[in-house]
Amino acid sequence: MSILKSSPTPAMPSQNNGSQLRLRKRDRLFLGSILHFISLAYEYFRQFFYFRPLALTYTNSRPATVNRAALQYYKGKTLVLDLDETLVHSVRLGSPESGCSINGSVKRKTIEVQSDRQSLLYEVYKRPHVDFFLKTISQWYKVVIYTASMAEYANPVIDWLDQSQTVISQRYFRQACIIQDGNFLKDISLAEPDLSKVCLVDNSPAAFGLFQENGISLPGWIANPNDECLLDLLPIL
Repeated sequence: MSILKSSPTPAMPSQNNGSQLRLRKRDRLFLGSILHFISLAYEYFRQFFYFRPLALTYTNSRPATVNRAALQYYKGKTLVLDLDETLVHSVRLGSPESGCSINGSVKRKTIEVQSDRQSLLYEVYKRPHVDFFLKTISQWYKVVIYTASMAEYANPVIDWLDQSQTVISQRYFRQACIIQDGNFLKDISLAEPDLSKVCLVDNSPAAFGLFQENGISLPGWIANPNDECLLDLLPIL
């Protein structure tokens, strides 16, 4: 889990305009995903009744061709997500880093962790748009969290992210990581043995050490309230 750097909180030059732009961007992504599934359903029925391949396209930041293989693209696919600095950022209360200010618009929760017979409190911050991101990808993939953090800390954080218990299917913690040269490597074959059906999203390139071709690197997040990396990732997925 990364340490919060002692840097000033990014300024928000135009909060209203920025919020409107983010809402419009999110609406476009949501509409694009709906159009995508409509095009898949249309293609399926055309091929079923006419027994001939057809090509359709949709626009959602980039064009995509729909064919027979694409009809089953998401079926059985697994998306493995890192936790800290990918979906959330955490600071232990009482540490020097806890005195740094993070914009009040960032959603947060205090988590109590029992460790070595003592109780530790962490302030956990949600990366912007993480709720929308998780809800969206859970319609496409089996979603798995794979973190280098201990289960005592990670479990309550994941419970907060998935309060309905319907988004995240599996959880893997530090005990499931392979330590190599001080880095935590993640064996995604634990989540899905067929490597053609699984990928890992992580802010640490070292996590991809075992399966380089199955990794999607995402910039780490600490405090920027205007971050849109999770929204930008949706068209790729």
